Amino acid sequence: MGKILITGASGHLGGLVIKHLLETEKVAASDIIAASRNPEKLAGLAVKGVELRAADFNDPASLATAFQGVDKLLIISTDAMDGEGTRLKQHKMAVAAAKAAGVGRIHYTSLPRAEESVIGFAPDHLGTESAIRESGLPFTFFRNNWYAENIFYGLPHALASGQWFSAAGDGRIPYLLREDCARAIAAGLARHETENKVYTLTGGEAFTASEVATIASAVTGKPVAVIPVTDEQLTEGLKAAGFPAPVAAIFASFDTNQRLGLFEPVTGDFKALTGREPASFKAFVEASKAALLG
Repeated sequence: MGKILITGASGHLGGLVIKHLLETEKVAASDIIAASRNPEKLAGLAVKGVELRAADFNDPASLATAFQGVDKLLIISTDAMDGEGTRLKQHKMAVAAAKAAGVGRIHYTSLPRAEESVIGFAPDHLGTESAIRESGLPFTFFRNNWYAENIFYGLPHALASGQWFSAAGDGRIPYLLREDCARAIAAGLARHETENKVYTLTGGEAFTASEVATIASAVTGKPVAVIPVTDEQLTEGLKAAGFPAPVAAIFASFDTNQRLGLFEPVTGDFKALTGREPASFKAFVEASKAALLG
């Protein structure tokens, strides 16, 4: 198997990937390395026998040290979305460090249709994919679709007000639970690959904003009307609600991407990796009733 290192191990996705490596894929704890800027937060994993290493994406020297002796490296994209290109710089430093350390294979968490996506941070992902390809290292890209949990950003407010302002039109999203995303990534890390791979991870069914509203209304008993707006109107509305202009533009780009169909299509890659169907989005909404009602 060799050593598998997961960056961002103290984050939600990283922690779940390690959970599924241990519990679902039955990878030995001694073969797993959990890396974080703050490895002291991972003491619980150390107790299980997982090795901890410090890895700071703003410190190339720490990455060079952390990646020594690693066969499979999972780079979980960082959260440095400052509009100044910091995240792409961080990722490129990580790729260079992996190359220098002799890492056997890079795995990277990207987004669907990275070449076409109009999401504000899509260039970070496409640029990282390009850097990995140019490194010459074998790779696996996990193009993760929209987390089902992302509905909590706006749907509770829409249910409370009765109005959901959307520029998504009739575009669809095949929502995938973060847990399922981690399950598929763990399966990909555990398998032996000899060729470069690109997996697009999606849920089993795609939904329009109106369909999501209908499902949420039925679950919560709260009627909500989807109000169509333009990209510009949505951006201005977000700014009026207190979002900084760059953040408002990124959030509006999510709807644009959906309207253009760039979260689609539904793929079978999740099942190909895990041997099972992804969790139902409708069941997730039902289980989230309390959170949706606030």
